[in-house]
Amino acid sequence: MRDQAPHKHMPPQLAVIRRYYEGCNTGNVAQMVSCFTTDVVHYFVDHAPVRGAHALAGYWAKIGPLTRAAWSVDHFIAGVDEAVIEWSMRWTPPGGDEEEDLRGSVWFSFEAEQISEIRSYHANHYLSAPQNRELHGFPYAERGYTPSGNQGQS
Repeated sequence: MRDQAPHKHMPPQLAVIRRYYEGCNTGNVAQMVSCFTTDVVHYFVDHAPVRGAHALAGYWAKIGPLTRAAWSVDHFIAGVDEAVIEWSMRWTPPGGDEEEDLRGSVWFSFEAEQISEIRSYHANHYLSAPQNRELHGFPYAERGYTPSGNQGQS
């Protein structure tokens, strides 16, 4: 993992996030599950949310090897119950032979030092359809976000 240099006082959220990405990179389902609340929800810009700790860990254990993905944390900001990171992913796009870098950012919500929600943003040109410009299934209006024309896409 090509992570940002270690920090003298690493926030507990960052330690959990790094452990989560290490689990994603190695396909270690138990390690990923240990980072989540049982009802974790991961929102994506390119498909429906994945709900539940075991479903999410299973998703990454399946997707990682298909794309030969390897994630790293490049930058982070942590609060009490939230953290946001910028990440890099080295991967091989579907049908391709050449590795590429993809970059994005993720908002994490925490409950008792476990990840309860993940909102992942990236601009992947392979998935550039208009419905992929916001999180699928995310309750924007309920949370007071600015309304858009793509609400409710899944």
